[in-house]
Amino acid sequence: MNIDELKSVAQTIVAMQKGVLAADESSPTIKKRFESINVESSEENRRRYREILFTAEGIERHIGGVILFDETLRQSTREGIPFPKLLSNRGIVPGIKVDKGTKALALFPDDKITEGLDGLADRLVEYRDLGAQFAKWRAVINIDDRSLPSMYAIRANAHQLARYAAMCQEAGLLPVVEPEVLMDGAHDIERCEAVTAQVLEAVFAELNAHRVAFEGILLKPNMVIPGKKCARQASVQEVAEATLRCLKRYVPAAVPGIVFLSGGQSDVDATDHLNAMNAMGPQPWEVSFSYGRALQAPVLAAWAGDESNVATAQKALLNRCHLNGLARDGKYARSMECAT
Repeated sequence: MNIDELKSVAQTIVAMQKGVLAADESSPTIKKRFESINVESSEENRRRYREILFTAEGIERHIGGVILFDETLRQSTREGIPFPKLLSNRGIVPGIKVDKGTKALALFPDDKITEGLDGLADRLVEYRDLGAQFAKWRAVINIDDRSLPSMYAIRANAHQLARYAAMCQEAGLLPVVEPEVLMDGAHDIERCEAVTAQVLEAVFAELNAHRVAFEGILLKPNMVIPGKKCARQASVQEVAEATLRCLKRYVPAAVPGIVFLSGGQSDVDATDHLNAMNAMGPQPWEVSFSYGRALQAPVLAAWAGDESNVATAQKALLNRCHLNGLARDGKYARSMECAT
């Protein structure tokens, strides 16, 4: 492991006004996205859609890294340029989703556990040879207003995240550690903060136990936010304050950056919350984004599978990248949405 190289990759990804485009949707997930715009989820349509994203002019000003799916890492542009090479040539770091999804945790049917550790060491070497410089593993934490998650589920997922991160660093890939407390349900913001605190405490204890160098990771957590069905939704400022309060207590300052997932928030809400956190001043780590739907939703709607819409779709992507780049500096305002 070369910690200086890992630190350099992390710093490139979360450089000023930059974040991550999460384009790592699994085949079932992107099938649902394509169904929403009446497009068949064929391999060529998936390849073409990702090509539209990656070739949008100017995204490198605000995108420091892109997370790819296994299929996408092996695909190329129409001109035959492999996607990892295309991104690297634009100064964007290519990454790869390496987990294999979640299933019910044995004897804890309401909790989830992520699969994919078997054979991971060999896959990481292959992915590195294909051009990936970082990897991502997502742990899903179900939450309700009373009993979920179980402490066992928290510990089990934290252990898996740490094993993954250790293998990444050993293989020379920067690990992006993603413990996601879901925003489904009716729990309030206080419940989300309490569970997020438990999760982060367990994750960093396991990372430390596995000898993972904190300087050579990025953290991709949820924001502290009420469940979608909660009767009282928190204000933007409440979300920003609760999220930073929680992170400051449990995330070591040695971590180079935090790249938030959007977690089902609208594109505007995700940008607004990120902006509010950065408007509160410098933090121990870079506060950035790793958004999928919050960057891509307007792109899919604009494209709709029609080649004549490509320029409009790419403009929509560039717009969302620009607005989130402003949010990285705390200089975004919702009024900018109407002006674009």
